Amino acid sequence: MTELSEKTVHPATTDLQVFTQDWLDWYRGQEERLAAPHGFLAITNLHWLDDRPQRFPDAPGAWWTDDAGVAVALDEGEELVVDGAPVRGEHRFGVLPERGGVNAVWGDAVIEVAKRGGHDIVRPRHPDAPLRTAFAGTPAYAPDPRWVVTGRYTAFDEPRPTTVGAAVEGLEHVYDAPGQVEFELDGRPLALTAFPGHGPDRLLVLFTDATSGVTTYAANRSLSLDPPAADGTVVLDFNRAANLPCAYTDLATCPLPPAENRLSVAIEAGLKTPRERNGDGEGREGDGA
Repeated sequence: MTELSEKTVHPATTDLQVFTQDWLDWYRGQEERLAAPHGFLAITNLHWLDDRPQRFPDAPGAWWTDDAGVAVALDEGEELVVDGAPVRGEHRFGVLPERGGVNAVWGDAVIEVAKRGGHDIVRPRHPDAPLRTAFAGTPAYAPDPRWVVTGRYTAFDEPRPTTVGAAVEGLEHVYDAPGQVEFELDGRPLALTAFPGHGPDRLLVLFTDATSGVTTYAANRSLSLDPPAADGTVVLDFNRAANLPCAYTDLATCPLPPAENRLSVAIEAGLKTPRERNGDGEGREGDGA
């Protein structure tokens, strides 16, 4: 019997290698954005603004908000760089849009000024934040093609305003849900309400499943979807189920899934509970946002 050459590879093996490499590229990109010098792991505090000027230990100046929006009064010798221009004295950022914000540079730090759930916030990001410097990577399930499923997207007649909770108690987010994605797992029909994604016609679904609070983060995971085809076909690759920032830090205001997106099946794919939450990355019962 003729021996196979070492270079002989079954097509299915090659496809699996490509699939795995594509997933690894995605995973590394997720980790790099998270642990960037001014990524979410660099946040040192979450400051809520009101009409009283407040000073914070991790940001310069005194900060407040009023009908004219967010403002800061910098002391002599203090400086921020906003849109590439140095700012001294009093500076107004104006009224910020919901889920919008401005990044002001302060030395090697970035001071995020944003609006979340109708509230103006200041969220400094320092590269030497302990959460960032100690980060050792996110545990994940091994990628498996069985978790790539084809679904059908159906647009609502009109986008539906959908109110969801947040990782911060008492905060709410409102999204205009454009439609719903229906699919099957192991012959079981399921559906997820979709929110607008990042990019034209892209979709985002927030969900929990039977692994939530066990091996995956209890409060939420997210899945980004490419634009549906003309016939509504859409691919859900649950191997790319990602953690939102609140899985790593209590200083995030992430949205929670709508009630209908709490699935009873176990989706053993994608990112697991971060080690920062429980010390071992394997999750625990009742781990919350």
